[in-house]
Amino acid sequence: MSSPDNHAPPQWPLRFFRWYCHPDYVEDIEGDLLERFERRLKKEGSKKARWGFTKDVVKLFRPGLIRSFKTTIPLNYQSMLRHNFLLTFRTFKRYKASFFINLVGLSSGLACALLIFLWVNDELRIDKFSQKDSQQHYQIMTNRTTSNGIQTTEYTPSLLAEALEEEMPEVEQAISIVPPLFYYLGILSVGEKAVRTTPQFVSEGYFDLFPIHFKQGDKNALLSNRKAVSLSEDIALTLFNTTDDILGKTVEFKNSYYNGLYTVSGIFSLPENTSSRFDVLFNYDLFLDRQPELREWYNTEPSTHVVLQEGTDIDQFSSKVKELFDTKLGRNTTTTYLTQLYADKYLNSRYENGLPSGGRIEYVRLFSIIAAFILLIACINFMNLSTAKASRRVKEIGVKKAMGVGRKTLIIQYLSESIVLSFLSLLVALTLVTVFLPQFNTITGKQLTLNLDPTIVIYLLCLILLTGILAGSYPALYLSGFNPAVVLKGKFASTLGEQWTRKGLVVFQFSLSVMLIVSVLVVYQQIQFIQTKNLGYDRDHVISIPREGSVNERFNSFQSEIEKIAGVVGASAISGDLTGNVSSSNRFGWEGQTPEEKSTRFNFLDVDYGLIELLRLNLVAGRSFSREFSTDSSAIVFNETAIEVMGLDDPIGKTVNFFGERKIVGVVEDFQFESLHKKVEPLFFKIGDSWEEGNVLIRLEAGTERATLDQLQQFYQAFNPGFLFDYTFLDEDYQALYAAEQRVSTLSKYFASIAILISCLGLFGLAAYTAERRLKEIGIRKILGANSFSIIRLLSGDFTKMVLLAIVIGLPVSYWVAQWWLEGFAYRIDLAWWYFIGAGLIALLIAWLTVGLQTIKASRVNLVACLKDE
Repeated sequence: MSSPDNHAPPQWPLRFFRWYCHPDYVEDIEGDLLERFERRLKKEGSKKARWGFTKDVVKLFRPGLIRSFKTTIPLNYQSMLRHNFLLTFRTFKRYKASFFINLVGLSSGLACALLIFLWVNDELRIDKFSQKDSQQHYQIMTNRTTSNGIQTTEYTPSLLAEALEEEMPEVEQAISIVPPLFYYLGILSVGEKAVRTTPQFVSEGYFDLFPIHFKQGDKNALLSNRKAVSLSEDIALTLFNTTDDILGKTVEFKNSYYNGLYTVSGIFSLPENTSSRFDVLFNYDLFLDRQPELREWYNTEPSTHVVLQEGTDIDQFSSKVKELFDTKLGRNTTTTYLTQLYADKYLNSRYENGLPSGGRIEYVRLFSIIAAFILLIACINFMNLSTAKASRRVKEIGVKKAMGVGRKTLIIQYLSESIVLSFLSLLVALTLVTVFLPQFNTITGKQLTLNLDPTIVIYLLCLILLTGILAGSYPALYLSGFNPAVVLKGKFASTLGEQWTRKGLVVFQFSLSVMLIVSVLVVYQQIQFIQTKNLGYDRDHVISIPREGSVNERFNSFQSEIEKIAGVVGASAISGDLTGNVSSSNRFGWEGQTPEEKSTRFNFLDVDYGLIELLRLNLVAGRSFSREFSTDSSAIVFNETAIEVMGLDDPIGKTVNFFGERKIVGVVEDFQFESLHKKVEPLFFKIGDSWEEGNVLIRLEAGTERATLDQLQQFYQAFNPGFLFDYTFLDEDYQALYAAEQRVSTLSKYFASIAILISCLGLFGLAAYTAERRLKEIGIRKILGANSFSIIRLLSGDFTKMVLLAIVIGLPVSYWVAQWWLEGFAYRIDLAWWYFIGAGLIALLIAWLTVGLQTIKASRVNLVACLKDE
């Protein structure tokens, strides 16, 4: 038996009909629909009657007309939309120049915004794997007091994770990871195939926090077997030419710490949104077995990750970690701990006074603001060009208003124009993004793709709707507000407020352009400063190769042989490198040391004889290491900052204590062994007594690099079989420290150029508007004897004033922005006056060139054409 609801027509078609149909005819047509439903209900039953009612409603929405009933009635919204679209395309066709300029400006702005959106969206996804990662997954960071303030690192005691899990109830899970470190790089080989790999050591629970996808094998097999190894897909393909049927096969790993044969237990791939990059996974217990000294609480190297219970007080937890560390060590220390949300660490990786103070998040914000500004500038262009053509459309508006068209209808019409233009611009922008995305990926070092999934499509639709409304709002309100009686008489005149609005928009555009020009100049000069600054050592023509295998075991023989090769100036060894990979310790003592100074940390490098000479470091006191002095194996050489921190006068010959007494034999001038983001810290050299890792530095004779490298490769392969001759130039390693700044510099040039181009389009639009409004004035002036030059000067004067005002507004803001960016460098350029004066002159010159075309055209106007009434 049918329910009572089945005797009523379906409601959703009826509601849609009432909303869509012209309100004047809803009642009559609805009555006819309901009569038909009642007749069907009696003859055919409720099911067929409801289905027939739905079909009757659908028939109403044929294009343009209702044909199902005796009366032919136009539909309200459908007809209006068709009419507005038709007017829009006719307007585009009539005003081709302004349409083309608007299309170029909006499509360029949207393309820039889309590229920046793809980059920002990718940055914001890094290391965000799940809801738990965003709210409960934390990393413990170590804060140590140095002479330059608090130094924050990710290195923690190897026993910390186990202790936290056992002794702190708020810790749900704790794991240890040995991140990819330069001295654990090694050669992985199968037969004659070998490849240099980056290993990572992981403890139990690692795969609960990091979603590593295993394509083959069991991830738990790695955690239960210290002789197991898991390989990335790329490494597996390199070694075996396949990823199939290689589980259980044996590979050899060559490294000073972890030489040996290992069984392949799995093949994995890394998620795209992880910041950690490695090729091989080892068991964490293997790491501790091979380096048992790291089981002591005072030694640090692994990083510690924890999952905390919801609602945990993070500051209080950090204090408890310090108390635990001091208890385990048996004394109070100045070491403190920072508990940082792991999902935030990638974007907030710079620290000041032991707290996050920015990092890549600043570039995310910067480029987001640039995208918004570029899009806003493009929208301003549409406003200016629309009002510039207002005098040509006033009669059209007057006629429509005289025929009874309301202001609301006109506003909808002009908004429709801007939305349609935004949609067309989006199509062009998508084409531009597709074309330039590979080059954009090269600049940013990413693998971005434009996938039009439903979420992206919704974002894009919202973007064009927002852009269309923003760009068309002022013209729609402005044009629809004309008085029909006035404009039909030809007495159209803009108000003072309208003039100031248009001029203010141009001033705003060029203020942003001035800021971008200054930013480009400052970033370029800072990068040039970085590249050319005297670092205190000579990095040119020096290559670095890993000290491994036979090179490590028989270094003296290797050194003497390669120095015989033509083109080799000299060779030596170093435990780390000169890009920040140095060791540090606070177990250092000297005469007159105060109790507070006992926690001072010193950086140090184990070196071989001849290293100071090879790098051409400047000795300010004493001498370098020499084999002629047998006691130099326990000697020490400081930099100037270390001597200053210790407060030693006349240090040569004095002794310090670092795992035994050491005699100071020399002091070198401060040199930059880390990024220029940091100030030079205390450092000392000592002769390496146990070379378990490090690099060989070889200086080549200038101009002979290619031939010398070929000879070195042949000799290396014979001397050190099974290892790869992988070398890097010291100056390239140094440049790699500033990859982010280089990318910012390159991107800022492109985006600044586009913003300036779009701003010029806006100025061009206002020039066109001014020339159009002053045609009769120009004609009268020419009749009275004014020449073309005076006309050009007259029309350009207003624009010059606007640009000068933009310069006055933009320069102070750009100075503040430049100062903010430079604060991230310990060594930076001084902001010279010519950066700002130069930027202003560039903006003024661009404005004059842009306006020049319109003013020259206006000065040559036909007198008859400009004086007669249209």
